[in-house]
Amino acid sequence: MLTERAQILLKTLVERYIADGQPIGSQTLSRYATLDLSSASVRNVMADLEAMGLVASPHHSAGRIPTVQGYRVFVDRLMTIKPLDALQINQLEAQLHTEDPQRVVAQASQLLSQLTQFAGVVMIPRRRNAAFQQLEFMRLGEKRVLLIIVTTSGEVQNRVLATERAYSAKELTQAAQLLNLHYAGTTFNTVRQRMRKELQTLHRDINELMQLALTTSADALEQKNEDLVLSGEHNLLKIDAFSNMARVRQLFDLFEQKTSLIQLLDLSQQAEGVQIFIGSESEVSPLDECSVVTAPYQVNGEIVGTLAVVGPTRMVYERVVPIVDITAKLLSNALSFN
Repeated sequence: MLTERAQILLKTLVERYIADGQPIGSQTLSRYATLDLSSASVRNVMADLEAMGLVASPHHSAGRIPTVQGYRVFVDRLMTIKPLDALQINQLEAQLHTEDPQRVVAQASQLLSQLTQFAGVVMIPRRRNAAFQQLEFMRLGEKRVLLIIVTTSGEVQNRVLATERAYSAKELTQAAQLLNLHYAGTTFNTVRQRMRKELQTLHRDINELMQLALTTSADALEQKNEDLVLSGEHNLLKIDAFSNMARVRQLFDLFEQKTSLIQLLDLSQQAEGVQIFIGSESEVSPLDECSVVTAPYQVNGEIVGTLAVVGPTRMVYERVVPIVDITAKLLSNALSFN
């Protein structure tokens, strides 16, 4: 538990350190905290905060800087969010209108970067529960069938199925007709669940083919979207906190390989609203000196991805958080069908 005095001083220290980038001394704290305290009293409170692991003293300075734990207390309990005004929101919304979903995602990534001057990241929508408008089968050989998938959004994909037995053209037509007639517009997962109940005794001869088609379709759409769009990573090179080139190389390797970053964004989908990973909290080594501010976004009420800002731990959280939050909401609106 922090006293009110300790909270004010910690909040002031974090804000001044974010603004100036230099360890904050007692006299500076006393001046900015608007508390009637002597420098000695401030030093006593700082000693308590240091003992709690919320601030640290760099060896070359008598001032103090916030630790990861200090930032965590700040963002969870002390910071004052600065929401965007209506004009800014309208300007953002105007930039996220297009008929091309991939272009909207790219625009969102660029907006995050431009507004924060850090790196903007958006996962390309994952449609694990994508719905199909139409499925068609075409016989390619003895045990090879071409599956044509048309999603409700109009996307078309082809996959070759290796079947256990040969299917006649009549059987392929019958399987497609059954799926399209009874299940068009339904998610693949829902279709598979219904088929187990509804088709256990009917059409058993083509049931295996239909199950294979549904599994392949769902996997194809999920694999296609296992990626992200990254903008403005060069902005991080301008930040003093990233002066260690070895760390910078690790960070850019992370951006290039993407796997660990995707896993972190995946984790963020499981929580509601904005999440903040500070330094080592991400458990991704190249991000130990970074903060990642994330928010999930939706398509027609279903969470399909996450967007994020990657920057230094010394970022203006009260400004970045509402930018990430409103961009996620605007992206959801732009991608959803009215």
